Amino acid sequence: MTSAEKQILSRLKDLGRPDALASMAHFAIDTENAFGVAVPELRRVAKELGQDHPLALALWRSGVHDARLLASMIAAPAETDRGLADAWAGDFRSWDLCDQCCTNLFRKTDFARDLVSDWRNREEEFVKRGAFAMIAVLAVHDKAATDDVFAAWLPVIEEGASDPRNFVKKAVNWALRQIGKRNANLNRLAKDCAKRIADEGSKPAHWIAANALRELESEAVQTRINRMG
Repeated sequence: MTSAEKQILSRLKDLGRPDALASMAHFAIDTENAFGVAVPELRRVAKELGQDHPLALALWRSGVHDARLLASMIAAPAETDRGLADAWAGDFRSWDLCDQCCTNLFRKTDFARDLVSDWRNREEEFVKRGAFAMIAVLAVHDKAATDDVFAAWLPVIEEGASDPRNFVKKAVNWALRQIGKRNANLNRLAKDCAKRIADEGSKPAHWIAANALRELESEAVQTRINRMG
């Protein structure tokens, strides 16, 4: 263990909130090896450190949950290859680590879109969640993507809606809602997709569809989309 890694782990331990661990566990966050550092605190530390890929790799290897969250914030996208993305995804043990890695790091790589097809059929719950988290994150951040990119993922979402596992189901719903909030055309396509999902008749499909339609048809979303022209 390097001195830099020791220093950061010690700092994270000092920033930890042992009293928050029970609440985190209640929300299905992995607390087996965690200090309970708040995400805003991790972001402040990450801002101080800047990109430091070797340190990110070392922090990930520590196995400490908070250190892995921080690693996703300071790793360099240009130095992140497919092998590393798959290896880190294989270590996902909770939804927050999955989502933070997708948001902070993987979406910035040149293979970000490929992760959807790579992970959508994986058996591991949080790796499969990663496929739909990537869709949701890219729908927000990939401004250069055309509607065709997201329209092509709607059948993937329909297929994913049959998975009853909680953290897959929620990510499928998240992906559908984010696509539908991108513009008027995708809003229409996403609502049609939600209606097809509802017709599947399963309990997870019904929840995904109803929750998505509630937001996509809401006055707030429709007003914002109409303002886009």
